[in-house]
Amino acid sequence: MRFGLSTFFFLVTILPSLRGEEAQLLPAVAEIINRPEFKQSQWGILLADRETGEVLQSYGPQKLYVPASTTKLFSSAAALEVLGPDHRFKTPVFKRGTLEGDGSLKGDLVLVASGDPTMGGRTTEAGEIAFTDADHTYEGQAILTKPDPLAGLDALAKQVAASGIRFVDGEVFVDTRLFDPGESTGSGPRHVNAITINDNVIDIVVRPKKDGEPAEVTWRPKSARISVDASVKTVSRDAKDRIHVHRTPSGGIVVRGEIRVAPENEPAKPQVRIVEIDDPASFARGLFIEALNRAGVKTKASALDANPSVDEIPRSLPEADRVAVLESPPFSENIRLILKVSHNLHASELPILVGLAAGKPTIEGGLRKEHDVLASLGVDVESISFGGGAGGSPADLVTPEAAVALLRGMTKHKSFAAYERALPVLGVDGTLADAVEKGSPAVGRVRAKTGTYWWQDSLNDRRILTSKALAGYIKSSKDRNLVFALYVNYVHLSTTEERQKVGKLLGKICEHWVQSY
Repeated sequence: MRFGLSTFFFLVTILPSLRGEEAQLLPAVAEIINRPEFKQSQWGILLADRETGEVLQSYGPQKLYVPASTTKLFSSAAALEVLGPDHRFKTPVFKRGTLEGDGSLKGDLVLVASGDPTMGGRTTEAGEIAFTDADHTYEGQAILTKPDPLAGLDALAKQVAASGIRFVDGEVFVDTRLFDPGESTGSGPRHVNAITINDNVIDIVVRPKKDGEPAEVTWRPKSARISVDASVKTVSRDAKDRIHVHRTPSGGIVVRGEIRVAPENEPAKPQVRIVEIDDPASFARGLFIEALNRAGVKTKASALDANPSVDEIPRSLPEADRVAVLESPPFSENIRLILKVSHNLHASELPILVGLAAGKPTIEGGLRKEHDVLASLGVDVESISFGGGAGGSPADLVTPEAAVALLRGMTKHKSFAAYERALPVLGVDGTLADAVEKGSPAVGRVRAKTGTYWWQDSLNDRRILTSKALAGYIKSSKDRNLVFALYVNYVHLSTTEERQKVGKLLGKICEHWVQSY
């Protein structure tokens, strides 16, 4: 009797604002969205049967919400349709001039960028693209992937050497004219370019030693183009990590600060900071020249110089003059990296690649093609808006209905296996690795894309969580296939921990759905 009365009073006090279809919420879910911290927030919720489309839970399904990185669900779907999961980037190197009998090339080498976002720098021995649950582009306690970020350039250099070239008596060019440079619409590296080496950043890795000792500071990739002046002290566990990194006018990198000693009997966890490269073409050129030298190919050109103008070089070079080519893993691996770790830089390139394949190599051209693809998947494209592929554009707005329509449409698409495999798994990997407790009944039963978007609230010296989002697929405890979209916009935050707490609440909602259906 107590349970019945308490449930009755709960529904009376919690659900008065929910009317019609919006009243279809589990009491446990209604309790979450009506918590005091969400007093000024806006929730959008839709849960449906994956096969039939039957609506099971609904709250504001037709209203617009800031989607944050769930935008990547839409841009990835369009890219898989246009390029296909088996597409491979091919980055060639051409010689221009005469190859003498002694191995001297009386002319130039030209590396023609293909838009390959990883350039062999994340490729594993199994031919997959490596990722970690905390990607380096997000800094902090990131985990660097194991493959050498220069592996692709080294592979090209070895092929150049195998072609018989021993000395390049001309220039070394990197041709990035495939598409015009742009900017990422998410956090992390901002320069979207046809050439990308190590996400066009330098990783600064700081590892604590014993209290009072200098910390270990390393960086990658290593190059004569990069000089680092580091002095970081290891401090007590009660202190705070204070690591400051900046570029000097001459291009050097200065690293200063303090890092906390590792807890007793625990391995030291490094802190990662990144320094973005301002000129990706010159960066790649210098690294390629150094790779050529390692492969035994000497060059007249200096690795320290800027990339020369390629205006006089024909856009199409004879296939007979190709001396090397780097082939990427299948495009499904790129999508897997983008969705698993929410890679903003690579996702920002997707509309350009889509536009390129459609003959309009711009973000705008790609988004117009994405419009047509989404419509073919059953999405009401007139009800939503996008300004980019990553989720950080002010123009990005979606409805829960549109997200669910996309996810249902993709289940019938030829690329669905690659699409579903690319999504983070709740409690297992990617951005969902820690979203629920390890013993949660939802672990492994949810594949979904996360989204986080916040701004600094200088008025109150805090942050405003513009969006926390989650959308994807659920296999319920009764083995029912479900599809869902969850958005909460505009939450006041005082600490980073509060942002993580909101993410765990979305995980908790999924947990309730797993158990209830």
